[in-house]
Parts: sequence; structure tokens; C-alpha cells
Amino acid sequence: MADYLVIVESPAKAKTIERYLGKKYKVKASIGHVIDLPKSQMGIDTEDNYKPKYITIRGKGPILQELKTAAKKAKKVYLAADPDREGEAIAYHLAKALNIDTESDCRVVFNEITKDAVLESFKHPRPINKHLVDAQQARRVLDRLVGYNISPILWRKVKKGLSAGRVQSVAMRLIIDRENEIKHFVPEEYWTIEGKFEKNKKQFEALYYGDEKEKVKLTNQQQVEEILKKIEGSEFEVVNVTKKERKRNPAPAFTTSSLQQEAARKLNFRAKKTMMIAQQLYEGIDIGKDEGTVGLITYMRTDSTRISDAAKAEAIQYIHDKYGKEYVSEEIPKAKKQTNAQDAHEAIRPTSVLRTPDQLKDVLTRDQLRLYRLIWDRFVASQMAPAILDTVSVELKNSGCIFRANGSQLKFSGFMKVYIEGTDDQTEETTKILPELHVGDKIKSVEIIPKQHFTQPPPRYTEARLVKELEELGIGRPSTYAPTVDVIQRRGYVQLDNKRFVPTELGEIVHSLMMEFFPEIIDIEFTAKMEADLDKIEEGKTDWIQIIDNFYKEFEKHVKHADEAIEKIEIKDEPAGEDCEKCGAPMVFKLGRYGKFMACSNFPECRNTKTITKPIGVTCPKCKTGEIVERKSKTKRIFYGCENYPECDFVSWDKPISRPCPKCSSLLVEKKVKKGIQVQCTNCDYEEQPTQ
Repeated sequence: MADYLVIVESPAKAKTIERYLGKKYKVKASIGHVIDLPKSQMGIDTEDNYKPKYITIRGKGPILQELKTAAKKAKKVYLAADPDREGEAIAYHLAKALNIDTESDCRVVFNEITKDAVLESFKHPRPINKHLVDAQQARRVLDRLVGYNISPILWRKVKKGLSAGRVQSVAMRLIIDRENEIKHFVPEEYWTIEGKFEKNKKQFEALYYGDEKEKVKLTNQQQVEEILKKIEGSEFEVVNVTKKERKRNPAPAFTTSSLQQEAARKLNFRAKKTMMIAQQLYEGIDIGKDEGTVGLITYMRTDSTRISDAAKAEAIQYIHDKYGKEYVSEEIPKAKKQTNAQDAHEAIRPTSVLRTPDQLKDVLTRDQLRLYRLIWDRFVASQMAPAILDTVSVELKNSGCIFRANGSQLKFSGFMKVYIEGTDDQTEETTKILPELHVGDKIKSVEIIPKQHFTQPPPRYTEARLVKELEELGIGRPSTYAPTVDVIQRRGYVQLDNKRFVPTELGEIVHSLMMEFFPEIIDIEFTAKMEADLDKIEEGKTDWIQIIDNFYKEFEKHVKHADEAIEKIEIKDEPAGEDCEKCGAPMVFKLGRYGKFMACSNFPECRNTKTITKPIGVTCPKCKTGEIVERKSKTKRIFYGCENYPECDFVSWDKPISRPCPKCSSLLVEKKVKKGIQVQCTNCDYEEQPTQ
């Protein structure tokens, strides 16, 4: 029997760590929490200082017994759960169950699962951090008090299966507030005047700026026509040329939030999927050769952009050897630390920059490789020199009317050779190159084009935008973003339309009840302050019981009032406009846990249900008789299939269009590309220019 027992959370980590530590160590996995609050009841004694009632999780009894048996035979037990509040709580409960002194040096933590990091951590074991445990316990108690008091009210008054968590309620408020902004948005008219100019057969564009005194805002057609009348002929004079050299710094290495945002933008990953794959990369992948299973990235729940000196040195050497010394940054700009950031761990980075994505393409799945490449590229770029752009601004004048043209040219690619940060609107950064222009030059205008525009409402939240907003407001923490985004979708409070959140009728009903009866729960400042209080508990600056008590005394009054005042809300079924093919009764739209669906109004006598489909006006190219309809997969992803399914099994992720390919007469589809929507043939190489 081994001398030492090490307990980790995941079986995947156990084998790797055991190999690093050697024969004297036996590593076993608890598979997450073994002891927790019961699911069937609140489990909080509000009469006795909010004492939690902990039980062995159902199904975890054999695991706990196995750990107890192994602990009795070992000289010493080390608890090596993840390096965060949740991991500290797991270690604490295991220590209590296994009769380990929490004040002894029984806790080891490591930010990456590599041999050096693991061996180093065992040189510095420490006692369990009770402040971290208290902070985690306070969050659990707080969420229980909120969820297990409000949810039953929603079940009785609205429908079963609903919930109203602390952070999810604020996320819903953000989504609904944005929807209301869009509904009440009043577009404002504005105009631009675009000039197309030419010098030495090179064309460039400039926009009307104003007169010689100031910038002029164009708000109506009359203004525009007056300016067009002023312009005499087609000759313009260059009156100003300003040239500058601009540096563009790289983005810092990923935090949890920025990783989720960028994976959504560049890989089309949901936050939940990003974290699941990141967990796999952190826990370890068998990369073969002499290394076996090794953790490929550092811990993926972090709000810090810090990088260890050793990782920096390795990256700088790699950049020097691969790209040349001019690509090595002389000074990495320090990222601004968010005021609410815990800064407990490093940024998310590869455990070794020498394990390039190309070297791992044969051992990683497609999605693992894509996410690893994103993390690797971002980290390497963060240690590289800034990009240098030559920018030029030119002013052209005709009859006192000033047109401005801006251009830039990449002088030195720097970090952009490896990676460029994405944006939520998915527009590519274009480089406009102007011809050589000098003050006094006479330039001919090719065309002057007035254009009418209207201001647009703010965009709905994508997952990336929502995570970013929650982080900036101090709502939630790295470990909560993905579960929050996931739960509001699973409860049917929101649905995705073109990757953007739209509140459902059910979501709006629940939100309005929360607004009326539990305003403090959805108050952004209140929730952010609560997160800050949890951080103070972690730092040992305040008592967790006092924080909970301050909240619960007032909250309890709201619960009692809500239970008495809220009347039963009936969500009426909406006629679907067709009859049931089984019994002939009218079909209706019903609101279920996963959104709307069609059901027979003769329920429960007839239990016929159908998914809602939307015809797109295209005949199925396979059976030639059915019409293609828009459907949703179990993961809410839109796809297109024949209405005659299962007799006809035609399906497509890309939207078919009604006209045939002009080259081969096959089916054309609309495919999403970086520059917008592109029409492509499904059979030959025909494709059209993308449109926004």
C-alpha cells in the first residue's frame, strides 16, 4: 500500500498526478462534491445562524467509503481539489468526513497539471483556508434562501419547473431591459455624403465632414441638397495631409470571461461548451510519446491576466526563435486589473508554449484543437511586439465644403502575425490604402453620393455580450457565467434568434413578478455589492453569518408578501391554425420547458404533439414533393429539413434558397461567412459575393 493518499476531483487528473508523484503516492478521485446540501429541501436552518444541513450526496456513499478505507491505511492524506472556493469547500468536507485536521498541512493546490507544477505544490502544503470555505458556503446558503423560497411561489402561481436564482434574475433583467430599449427606440434620420475620388488611376473614398469652421451633422435631405449645390465642378483641392505612426498593442491572455466571449465569436461555441472543453484540456490529454497524459492549459476559472515569469520566458524564447527578435515585445503592457477581480490564479494559457497546436492535431478532437489553438494563439500574441500602422488623414476642399479620407497601412505586423482579437459585430478590420497625396494637389471627384440613414437600436445580447456585461457590472464570478447563461435557456426564459437572446413570454412574466415583489434580487447594484461581500468573506474581513442575516431579514418579509399577494397566472394556449391529424380537434401552441410547441387541445384524451416548423418557400431537392421547413435541434440550433420526414431525410444546416445554381442547376444555400451571408452551390464551385 502506498504511504500517501492524494484526493483530487476528477479521475482524469488522478492517473496523471499519480504518475508524476511516483510509487509512494496513491491518487483517488472524489468525482466532485461528495457532501452537499440536500436537493429535496432547503437544508438551511434559518433559526440557528443559517446552519447548513450537509448530507452525503445520493450515489456517492461507495466513493466516500472507499476514500475512508484508503485514508485509514495511509500515513498522510493530501486534498488536491481545484484551486478555487468550490475546491476548497470540497477539501474541507472531505477533511471532516475522513477525520483530517483542517489546520494541518493537508491541502495542496496547483494551477496547471504538469509534472513541475504538481511536484512543486507538494513541497508547500498548507492548512485548509476557512475563509475560502466560508465564502463558498455563504454563496450556497444565499442561493438556497433565494431559490428555495421564490421558486415554489412561481410553481404555484405560474407553472411548475420554474426557478429564480440570484444571478440569473439579473441576467434576465439585462436581456429584458435591452428588449424594452429596442421596442421603445425611435429612429433618427441622418445623412452622409460619400465622395469617390481618383488620382493616378487609383480610386479612394472620402466622406463629407463639414465646413472650414466645424464638423456639420446632416439631419435631413434639404441640408444635403444645399451642400451639393455649393460644390462647383468636380475638382477638389487637398488642403491638409496628416501622417502618423500608430501602435496597436496585443490583447492580454485569456480570463474565463474573455475566453467565453472569444470562443463564441470565433468558434461559435456556447459558454457551456467552451468550459467543458477547457476542463478537458486542463485535466489532461494523452499526447502519447514519452509524456503520456498531460494538462495542456492552466486552470480555466480565473479573472486574472497575470502570467508567470517562467511562462513569459518560454514564450519570449519561442517568439524569438520562430519569428525573430523584432517580434519580441520589449515591454508587455500591464492589463488593468478589474476592481472586482479576485486575481487568485494566472491567466488561461498553454502549460507549455512549445506544444504547438499543429503538434497536437493528431491527438485532440476537432473542438479541443480549435479551442487549444485559440488559447495558444492569444497567449503567444500577448507576449509579442505591438503592430505598427502608418495612418494618414486627408482633407479635400471644394467651395468651403470639406471631405475627409482616412487610410492606414500595416508597417509592421507584430502580434497580428499570430492573432487578432474578435469583435461582437464580426466585422473584419480593413486596411484602406490612400494614394500619395500632398497639400495643393488637385483631385477629381468621380462621383458624389448622398445617402439617407436611420439610427439603429442597441443590439440584443449575444452570449459573449451578456458575459462581458455581467463581468463589467461585477455580477457573478468566472465559475458562474456559463451556468447562468445555460439555466435561463433551459428554463425557457429566453430563446436565441440569430445567436441573440430574446425573452420569451414566460421570461417576461417571471421577470415582472420579480420586479414587483423581489426588487432587491434583480437590483444590479445590490447583486454586485453581494458579490463584493462574498469577496470580503474570502479575505477574512467580515463574518458570513452577518452578511446572510442582513439580507434574509428583509428578504423574508418580501417572500411572505409575495406568497399572499401574487394571484394565479394562467398562460393561455394560442390557436395554431390547424387541426390534429389524430382526433380532429384544434391544435394549440403551448409553452413548455424548452419553449413553444404544438399540442392537441383535446389533451389528455389526445396526447398528440408536434414541433413548430416554419416553411421557407423552397421545394425539397430530394423528394421533389415536400417543402423545406425550418426546424430546431435539441440544442436549439436551427436547421432545415423536408416536411415529409421521416419518409424523406433531406437536412441542411445552411438555408436553401428557391433559385437553382446558374452553373449546374443544383440547390443553392445561404452560408454564413466572416463577411456576411454568401450564396453557394451544394454541388459545384459556384458562389456569389457575400452580403451583410
